Amino acid sequence: MFTFYRNIGKPLIAELNHKECSINTPDDFLDIIGNLGSQDCGMLILYEENLHPDFFDLKTKLAGEILQKCSNYHFRIAVIGDYSKYKSKSLHNFIYESNKGKLVAFTKNLDSALNWFK
Repeated sequence: MFTFYRNIGKPLIAELNHKECSINTPDDFLDIIGNLGSQDCGMLILYEENLHPDFFDLKTKLAGEILQKCSNYHFRIAVIGDYSKYKSKSLHNFIYESNKGKLVAFTKNLDSALNWFK
C-alpha cells in the first residue's frame, strides 16, 4: 500500500499507492497517519485520486478537517494531481495559500512532491 523514501535527517516519506486506498473521511486519514507515525514516518505523498471528490469542494469542509489533522499531528502531506480542471476560485486560492506554507503542498508530479519535502 505504501512506498517509502528515505529523507536524510528527517522522518521517512511514504507514498500512498493511488490505486489501493481511498480517503473518504477525516478518520480514514487519521488511521493512515497513525499507522505511518508508528513507523517513524511524518510525511505522506497522496494522489488526487486517493481523496474523495468532496475534498475539492470546499463547502463540504472535508479538506479543512483533513488538513486540521495534519496540523494537530505535525504531519506533512503533498497531494499530486492536475488541479486545472477545477473551476472553483476558492479552491485555487486554497491551493495557492497551502503551497506557501510548510504543512501541505499540491504538486503536479512525484519529483516535485519529493523536492518539496527537502
